[in-house]
Amino acid sequence: MKTTKLFLFLFCIVLLGCQEGDQKRYLPSSIGPINSLAVVMDDDLWKGAVGDKVREHFAAPVLALTLNEPKFSINHFPPKTFTGTTRSSRSILYVMKDSLDLAHIKTDLYASPQRIGVVKGRTVQELIANIDAKAGAMIEAFKGVEIKENQKRFLKSLNKEGVLEKNFKVSIDIPSVYTVGRQEDNFVWFDRQILKGTANIVAYTVPGDRFKNDTTLVRDIVSMRDTIGKKFIPGPDNPGKVTYMRTEPAFAPHVFHTEIGGRKAIEVRGLWDVKNYPMAGPFLTYIIEDPEKNRKMVIEGFVFAPAAEKRDDMFELEAILKTIRF
Repeated sequence: MKTTKLFLFLFCIVLLGCQEGDQKRYLPSSIGPINSLAVVMDDDLWKGAVGDKVREHFAAPVLALTLNEPKFSINHFPPKTFTGTTRSSRSILYVMKDSLDLAHIKTDLYASPQRIGVVKGRTVQELIANIDAKAGAMIEAFKGVEIKENQKRFLKSLNKEGVLEKNFKVSIDIPSVYTVGRQEDNFVWFDRQILKGTANIVAYTVPGDRFKNDTTLVRDIVSMRDTIGKKFIPGPDNPGKVTYMRTEPAFAPHVFHTEIGGRKAIEVRGLWDVKNYPMAGPFLTYIIEDPEKNRKMVIEGFVFAPAAEKRDDMFELEAILKTIRF
């Protein structure tokens, strides 16, 4: 009898485990444009100070773009309308008055992949405080799931030229719509046509002992970019003038320490222009440690699209660059 009861007990555990696994397995795929955010909150909160605080954080301008573009395109839903397929949004922020005072992030609740930021508070002041406290972590979580979704979309068709593997012993998942436009000793340039312009990826290396002095880091990075631009990235013909891509001299780039491809790196976001010619746009550069080869690997994405929005094009470039493997 005891053996039979033990068997039944174990069978129930296995059955429940299978049911939980099935529930996770059968979650619908999340939906929505890249960098869209569903914000679920009552109309009175949305129109007041709480909504202002949400917009302050989640619709803040993206760093280093030529136009003022928000981090996320926000779609507001009152709770009673947040049903059906809208629950399958990939990134969701849920804000509500409640008897609890908390803020946290949930994963794959209604769909997969999905991140849901939940903010609760007993008063408007508590809601605002919780948004301030947790917005940074939520933005990173939303951005992470959007990056992975972007990568999943372009993995279906990749560039097979193998130029980076041959020249630098690294690989990057570059969509097939990008083709090699220039290949020199220690320099490769991919580009593709986008609406009203081009999206570009360049790769090169610098000696491993570069950028050791933090006090001159920004100046040294600008010097590196300008040297490469002058040598490899010419501007349009302008009679009697030398034209090439450089770092926009009027704006210092934003520099951060980060990790990419499992290695320490420097992230640089800023604006480029063409010396002696009216062209400009945003760029994103990663300078990655490669001590085994006593070098630093530099990969950069930049966009040229006059008077056009560039957030999503730059976001695609970031998603591409972050696939680097040594």
